[in-house]
Amino acid sequence: MKLIRQCLLQLFGRASHTEPGQATTEYALVLLGAGVIALLVVAWATEGGGAGRIGELFDTVIGNIIGRTDAVG
Repeated sequence: MKLIRQCLLQLFGRASHTEPGQATTEYALVLLGAGVIALLVVAWATEGGGAGRIGELFDTVIGNIIGRTDAVG
């Protein structure tokens, strides 16, 4: 496993222990990106016409579940 890590570090040009805090920074950037995507999805779902589509999807899923339970029982 250590060999794979060293190969990847050499391939991408990163030092293993010479950049303290880099993992924390990368983690923060990933969280920031996920937060931005979540906000865009919420904005689309509430104001961008997505609310109707989500409602239709919910109705379709619930209708299919009810239809299948009625067919069985």
